[in-house]
Amino acid sequence: MMIPLKKVYHSKSGQLTLIFFLYEFIIQQLNIEMTEDEFIGSQADLTILEHIENEPDTTQASLAEKVGVAVGTVNWHVKRLVNKGFIKVQRAERKKLKYIITPEGIALRTRLMMNYIQTSMQLYRLVRTRSLEAISAIKNDGYHSIWIEGGGEVAEILKLTCIEQGILISDDHDHSVTFRVIGLKIFIVKKDRDEK
Repeated sequence: MMIPLKKVYHSKSGQLTLIFFLYEFIIQQLNIEMTEDEFIGSQADLTILEHIENEPDTTQASLAEKVGVAVGTVNWHVKRLVNKGFIKVQRAERKKLKYIITPEGIALRTRLMMNYIQTSMQLYRLVRTRSLEAISAIKNDGYHSIWIEGGGEVAEILKLTCIEQGILISDDHDHSVTFRVIGLKIFIVKKDRDEK
């Protein structure tokens, strides 16, 4: 049973005061448990924290442009970061807000950045391993040049690995061996040697 706070403050009964203190203690415990849950931030949170740290007078519209989402989405992220104590908001002018990243926010930004770096390195190692496996497979079949179909970071890692392994990268899309990059995967497409 919840007791309204006004009733407790106006009560002279020691029993109601005890209930109030128990109620307050339970709420404090719930607040402690809620703050102990680890905040799982996103790439958007990291971008917002970095931008706020660099430009405290930023607007939610400029944050939305930086993150690449709608202003309403940024508003949701900012409110969440404020509620968790990672950002403080001060009124700079009548309609202007100033965002201040707290020490907890700096710690979160650091943690998110470390997670981002670790994830990037894991993806790099995965792509590098797949590149080496594909190169090994074509070398075993006696091929020493390829054509790469696809783009992006995976294709760039594949190109660098090919150069490092002594595989020539052809500009001719009718080449007998093609490495087709789709997402994080590398497919080997071979034409018959007689076809060429």
